[in-house]
Amino acid sequence: MEKALWYLIAGTRGGENRARIIRELDDRPRNANQLADELGVEYNTVRYHLDLLEEHDVVEEGNQEYGKLYFLTEQFEGHKAAFESITDKLE
Repeated sequence: MEKALWYLIAGTRGGENRARIIRELDDRPRNANQLADELGVEYNTVRYHLDLLEEHDVVEEGNQEYGKLYFLTEQFEGHKAAFESITDKLE
């Protein structure tokens, strides 16, 4: 997971937005529309980043069909300190 976080946050373009999404979801679950509004970015941009984060087991979808909420995974929760360390080094 730590390698995936380095890749997602520090290793590729868009890492800052992915880190912001993770921080928002750490506060409370949100859907893509809510995240776009909170972060001031386009809905499609948020969807793109959510797909990447989901692919790497950082976030997961809830089971509702409309307005799906996204949650941080238990796997990510176990590596939250690594996420904080990575983001601290980038600031």
